Amino acid sequence: MPDAKATEETVRLAFVRQASSCRGLGSPFTASLCALASERLTTDYPVGAKILSWTGDPSPNGDSVPLRLAGALHALVLSKTDPRLVSVYPPNAAAPDDLWSAVEGACRTHETFILERLKSAPQTNEVRRSAALLPGFLTISSLLGKPLVLSEVGASAGLNLHWDHYDYRLDGMVWALQPSPVLIAPEWTGPTPPNVPVEIVSRAGCDLNPLNPARDEDALRLLSYIWADQEDRLERTRFALSIAAANRQTVERADAVDWLAQRLQPVHEGQVHVIYHTIAWQYLPRSLQEKGETLIAAAGASATENAPLARLQMEADDQKHSAALNLQIWPSGEKHLIGRADFHGRWVEWIGWPGQH
Repeated sequence: MPDAKATEETVRLAFVRQASSCRGLGSPFTASLCALASERLTTDYPVGAKILSWTGDPSPNGDSVPLRLAGALHALVLSKTDPRLVSVYPPNAAAPDDLWSAVEGACRTHETFILERLKSAPQTNEVRRSAALLPGFLTISSLLGKPLVLSEVGASAGLNLHWDHYDYRLDGMVWALQPSPVLIAPEWTGPTPPNVPVEIVSRAGCDLNPLNPARDEDALRLLSYIWADQEDRLERTRFALSIAAANRQTVERADAVDWLAQRLQPVHEGQVHVIYHTIAWQYLPRSLQEKGETLIAAAGASATENAPLARLQMEADDQKHSAALNLQIWPSGEKHLIGRADFHGRWVEWIGWPGQH
């Protein structure tokens, strides 16, 4: 059954909701852009007509149409393709009328580019989520004392596959395997995570639409979905892209479940295989989620003390404004909520594994 066409009111509401979300996540500029679009988009030009007659779910929980538009416009700014748009984007300040006039002008002038970008879902690779991943990996290393084999589902450009190449400050704990231009220092509450040695034997990631950090076009796409007034995120991501490009490891183009089926087959004696994902599992169709859960559970049932399996996940749950950090370890199958984190990794509320403190 084909997707239904959204009403104009539903589309405008999607922009209102996205504006509220951006405000809460510290991007007043993108909030203002979305609010203006909710009020001023018209069907007088093809980009506006396409958006206002969207086929499917335009909301932030569906096709994220507001972020598709914001990403397309930001790409024009980052590539300096539209000087007028550049002049009203951060770090410059502009009155709402001037901003919208430039946006509408860009929609007309760069119609082909924007319409093409509207076809693709926003793609992010938030490096600060590694602030929530690192204490999870430290916990695994502390509990099991074995080298890690890493498998990331929904790895995008692979920036969080290289979490061990970053410099961290967690509740006063300094952690870095080597000097790094990427500093990750979230607001931290809770106990200090275990500070133990970590050894990584191998790493791999998959994504339905992987981005190559060494390709300028892919790097631009990734950066364009970062909100224009969040310069610290842009700078951190640029550094992380350069690290990933230097390591020459590309993410595999694959369906998550097919890829997991292959990754879970080998037995890693003397090592712990860690499956992990951040704000990715929720985007799999329910049927694929169930297949994936079944695959992981079957692999867990085959795990041994000498070849354990772990699953570390940072995913949304029933609490609106943060993600749950869950860790499960086999062969015992023991699973615990080990913390919560802001969706962009700005803060971490650490709980830790029971009995570790």
